[in-house]
Amino acid sequence: MIPLDDWRARGGRYLHRGHPIFFVEEGSGPALLLIHGFPTASWDWSRIWAGLTARFRVIAPDLIGFGFSARPRAYKYRLADQADLCAGLLAERGVRDADVLAHDYGDTVAQELLARSNEGTGPLALRSVCFLNGGLFPETHRPRLVQKLLISPVGPLVGPLMTRMAFERSFSAVFGPRTKPAHGEMNAFWRLVTENGGLRVTHRLIRYMAERRLHRERWVGALQRSRVPLRLVDGALDPVSGAHMVARYRELVPEPDVVLLPDVGHYPQWEAPEAVLAALLAFVDTRRP
Repeated sequence: MIPLDDWRARGGRYLHRGHPIFFVEEGSGPALLLIHGFPTASWDWSRIWAGLTARFRVIAPDLIGFGFSARPRAYKYRLADQADLCAGLLAERGVRDADVLAHDYGDTVAQELLARSNEGTGPLALRSVCFLNGGLFPETHRPRLVQKLLISPVGPLVGPLMTRMAFERSFSAVFGPRTKPAHGEMNAFWRLVTENGGLRVTHRLIRYMAERRLHRERWVGALQRSRVPLRLVDGALDPVSGAHMVARYRELVPEPDVVLLPDVGHYPQWEAPEAVLAALLAFVDTRRP
């Protein structure tokens, strides 16, 4: 794992609609875009970073509203805009085609990028997409209580009133029973969530749950009509998008390629980094000369 301050020191800045976006780029080889989840940031990938950068040119942004990126309070946070951010960042870095590894909120951003790739629109061509636990199907997503509160009319009050203790209780509950973050790691996650007034925009970011329902046909259809290889690596014990989501994936996605991690929760890249890295590299190696 890379300490959070060291991670921040490695980062650069990219402007998206005039707002500074933090990203880390290291390694050489084929480009690999990493898209993190809610409510954390690109540091989520730090436990598999060395293994990824040994094989890829890895680019990992903090999406707008997250981590060390700008968190404008009046911004209209949309998943399609986050896809624009990712595509724009890669274009600015001279990347025209990439593999994608995504998690949670980032899964839906990747689904939008996949839809565009299927349509042949936009500057970014995808070579493959590997999904980790996330709400690929709105009907299988089981939000936590705090997420339900954030998206309710009292949401603007819930975020700013969140305490460190309440965050830890809710956040640790989505991890497996034997793979929960240590105290110091939880402190770093809390710092990421609260950085730069982050709690004041969580009720805006959480609107992604409604977007998933609104655009279900497009984003589920992107999986069903994909022109590039897909793999799902999923922690089975995740109460939000674990084994029950995998069952739906196998029902709806043609020739599903699934790696199920039986003792892992919602953050497999953190809880079982070696297994996730092995699953990704095996996926890549099966389709490259």
